[in-house]
Amino acid sequence: MKNDFKVTNSIPLRCRTWRQEALLRLLENVLAVGNEPDMMAYATLGRATRDYSSHVAIVHALQTMTEDYTLIIQSGKPVGLLKTHAQAPLVIMANCNMVGHWAKSEVFYQLERKGLICWGGLSAGAWQYIGSQAVIQSTYEIFSRIAERYYNNTLKGHFILTAGLGAMGSAQALAAWMVGAVILVVEIDPERIQKCLAKGYLQQQVTSLEEALIRIKTAIAQREALSLGLLGNAAVIFPEILARGFIPHIVTDQTPAHDLLYGYIPADYDLARVHELRQANPKELMLAGLASIKRQMEAMLGFHKAGSVVFDHGNLIRTQAYSAGVADAFDIPVFTEAFLRPLFCRAIGPFRWIALSNDPDDIHRIDEYMVQRFADNHIVTNWIGLAQQYVPFEGLPARIAWLGHGERTELALAVNQMVADGRLKAPVAFTRDHLDAGAMAHPYLMTENLRDGSDVIADWPLINAMLNCASGADLVAIHSSGGGDSGYMTSAGVTIIADGTPAAAQRLQLSLTNDTSLSIIRYADAGYPEAIEEAIYKGVGYIALS
Repeated sequence: MKNDFKVTNSIPLRCRTWRQEALLRLLENVLAVGNEPDMMAYATLGRATRDYSSHVAIVHALQTMTEDYTLIIQSGKPVGLLKTHAQAPLVIMANCNMVGHWAKSEVFYQLERKGLICWGGLSAGAWQYIGSQAVIQSTYEIFSRIAERYYNNTLKGHFILTAGLGAMGSAQALAAWMVGAVILVVEIDPERIQKCLAKGYLQQQVTSLEEALIRIKTAIAQREALSLGLLGNAAVIFPEILARGFIPHIVTDQTPAHDLLYGYIPADYDLARVHELRQANPKELMLAGLASIKRQMEAMLGFHKAGSVVFDHGNLIRTQAYSAGVADAFDIPVFTEAFLRPLFCRAIGPFRWIALSNDPDDIHRIDEYMVQRFADNHIVTNWIGLAQQYVPFEGLPARIAWLGHGERTELALAVNQMVADGRLKAPVAFTRDHLDAGAMAHPYLMTENLRDGSDVIADWPLINAMLNCASGADLVAIHSSGGGDSGYMTSAGVTIIADGTPAAAQRLQLSLTNDTSLSIIRYADAGYPEAIEEAIYKGVGYIALS
């Protein structure tokens, strides 16, 4: 079935209190923004709930439960509604977690076909997905850090080459344009290009590589921002650009390379043939995908050797290339280690809030507070101004900004007071990306090359989830990867509702403060001086052994 979920602003509430109503609206928002069939939201198989029957049961539970009950969800399926207490989470969930030895893609696909498991992606299954607007900010931050480190703090007159205009990749074009760069995004699916053009994420489509290179050279010379989409396969286009000796300043990729069956499209295969092979001959499709990734990665390494800043954008393309025989695939760094780790050491990461009123004015009022309160934080104030001007809301109005320890708590408490005194029309949900300092273990993404070698230890996101339960968060989730990403990641998600009550203030104070405290502790424990310094300066309860 094709879903037809709409974001609503129904009054009176459909649930007993705003806490339950908030979670229901967030679930509906994921489906409205994701706009995919069969409860899927993004990342090829990322689902909000396991199936339609599960969705109906979850909605019924949220509408009828009282605050002293907790809804238990296992891989997108509600399995229990248990009596707890009013300070306990309303929803706890675990999505796509398999025992280590069996955490492999072939096992996932078997279980998924049997209807026993579903992949929540990162934020879809935890009802925290707000569309590509969240990824735009993170991608903008990456490009900004590259500009700061390599290009005298500006990307004007600089060329970015990348691929992929899916739910995550679509953010690349707008983020690059916002930092003043010239970007070419290669995409195999014409519908995705048209969708990005319609949303304003992409400026123009070019019909050939020759046209693209002419346009790019002119924009570089004139130091004009430009975003172009080119229909084609990255495994073909990247090597061709390299062969012509045209070296970009920055190269990356956000195709769904992590999933060779339902994601990455091999060179010389059209979309119809790929759909057919997924059932008829998945082995052929996956081998062809590996061969194409090998070609693409060899070109990316060629750009790297020629002086481009090349990085893995978190889609396992290096891992796939290495398995295809590219021995030096990991000469290219992952973006988190290369550009963002100093921020994560201080618990500065992608924090977000969603206006449950469905009224943009509520976000604009919070923007005003942000600009005044954090006037000396140029990362925040710069982004708020750009987001207001260029980033369209998707579904429920939402905003994201990179805030750290103490800042998140302060903002949330201020917003809770705005709800209480009527300055905001309805409560606000606070959450964050799963890719946050203390919330993810992923040796090829978040925790690659840690100072103490603790890359593969997954204790930290599990502790994070337990800590947020103990702190009274409204929703707590533990996720692991599915599809071709199976076995590579464990993460934790959290949502807290600012409904204007003193009880909400307590939940926000405890959950957000403890969440970022653990973030600092995680990196301090790994031996990062910035984290140890932050723990001392902010009074975080880090226990340092002599």
